[in-house]
Amino acid sequence: MKTYRAALVGTGSISEAHVRAVEATQGRVVLEAAVDIDATRVADFARRHGIPKHFTDYEGMLDTLRPDFVLVATPPSMHAPMSIAAMKRGAWVLCEKPLCGSLAELDQIQAAEDQTGCYTACIFQMRFASSTAHVRRLADAGLLGRPLVGVCNTLWYRDTAYYAVPWRGRWATELGGPTMGHGIHAMDHFLHIMGDWKEVRALATTLDRDIEVEDVSMAMVKFANGSVGSIVNSVLSPRQETYLRFDYQKATLELTHLYSYTKDNWKMTPVQPAQDDSLVQAWQSFPPDVGSTHGAQLCALVADRDQGRRPLTSGFEARKTLEFLTAIYKSAFTGETVARGSIRPDDSFYRAIHGGRTLERRKASA
Repeated sequence: MKTYRAALVGTGSISEAHVRAVEATQGRVVLEAAVDIDATRVADFARRHGIPKHFTDYEGMLDTLRPDFVLVATPPSMHAPMSIAAMKRGAWVLCEKPLCGSLAELDQIQAAEDQTGCYTACIFQMRFASSTAHVRRLADAGLLGRPLVGVCNTLWYRDTAYYAVPWRGRWATELGGPTMGHGIHAMDHFLHIMGDWKEVRALATTLDRDIEVEDVSMAMVKFANGSVGSIVNSVLSPRQETYLRFDYQKATLELTHLYSYTKDNWKMTPVQPAQDDSLVQAWQSFPPDVGSTHGAQLCALVADRDQGRRPLTSGFEARKTLEFLTAIYKSAFTGETVARGSIRPDDSFYRAIHGGRTLERRKASA
């Protein structure tokens, strides 16, 4: 099988997860270069991880190395242009979230895919755990009944030191608050299990952090299958938790974790466990456990490239999630209920996820 050559762009804290992801491919991907604008940091990073080459010039790296994969782990505002540049050099891209700052930018990424035959996949590693595939199989087989109610909470804590990093907390560089940069993982996972969304009503505000973007958002969503859900995204929650709950006709499924999970983080509560244990038996028949890691997603991307097929978190699926986040912001800024498919190129929220608007601030007193 082919060995793919990869370059990692950005050597901040999340870059370690990408190094582990490459290791998880067991030799199918070889990390040949690291890129960072900080010459000292990238040289040290390459030395520590045994990476043969390092660069401070991204375009120069692309032209010199011509990698098969580019792993983008830079601040968010650079994601779209770097992904497009990589595809134009023949590379497939695995890009950190958020993939881009607007539906307009996503259309540019997809136009580059059409022109080059390459793909850009967003890091949505929560989809790639084997336990999630198990849940979807049970649901698709009808063993759980219809989905009725869902809950999706990303309750995290980020202090003032976190937002002291210059690119954080700003629309132009972070591209959003916990809706875009934190809860995006759980919300993508939520949509992946609940199905296509239909409309959303939301609020977002800045309660306690000295930032441009929101520090909390909440949303109510209707799904095409008739189910409903509630969502909370926060960076103000000292007891941190990521919590997903799915109430089906025949059982409640719960997933409690923080940044990653395995099958042991799931819980199933059937409606009538004493009368029929077939659902319990089906639930307990988990496949070999693969956690929700960057490595699981990169291995899937390698398989996609082997087969020449579109990656799961690109194209339509990437748009489904980004359009949902855009609708949350539009609803929060306008007070409207936003329907899927209603944000078109003549809409300011198509061109910028916050529509070029500013949030009302309700900064709490000390």
